[in-house]
Amino acid sequence: MRTASIARDDLFAPAMLPLVEDAQGGARYWPGFVDPATARRWFEALASGADWRQARRPMYDRIVDVPRLLAGYSVVALPDALPLAEMLARVRARVPAPFNAIGLNFYRDGRDSVAMHGDKLHALREGHPIALVSLGAPRRMLIRSTADHADRIAVDLAPGSLLCMSHAMQTSHEHGIPKTRHAAPRISVVFRVHPGEPSPA
Repeated sequence: MRTASIARDDLFAPAMLPLVEDAQGGARYWPGFVDPATARRWFEALASGADWRQARRPMYDRIVDVPRLLAGYSVVALPDALPLAEMLARVRARVPAPFNAIGLNFYRDGRDSVAMHGDKLHALREGHPIALVSLGAPRRMLIRSTADHADRIAVDLAPGSLLCMSHAMQTSHEHGIPKTRHAAPRISVVFRVHPGEPSPA
């Protein structure tokens, strides 16, 4: 397993680190997408102000809590009190795509997680990437090939970092956030292009 771990204070860290290659850009990682002060401001505003909800899902013969809190917004109705419009502008400057939906995940501690998966293609517009901004505590993401689970990458997502994954990667690779013994709160802000929804000009 390859590990891509870069400290925020590493002066020699690359501006962009390629993780997976494919015809649509694969997976690319920017460890220093925004400065630490901006990352802290965004985290604090979202942690206290987003419309967090506890979702539930069926698992085998029972209904269980999804192991993280969720929130979601259309880009045509972003709350003024949250920094989502500012974040969207910054993400689109680095990853030019007509993002029209923003999903938030609040990992409260190491028990919160998301299983290995690829995003559902019916919920994504063909050819457009997914962009993820990580805020709060660092957290490890695993990326693995669906053809060969032994071909894996572990990337420690730093606060203020940006990860971009191609549409094609959602079938060729899976990604997830595993449980861990110790982890402070973290928020991921995920920008997608959903079919049938208006996109910003």
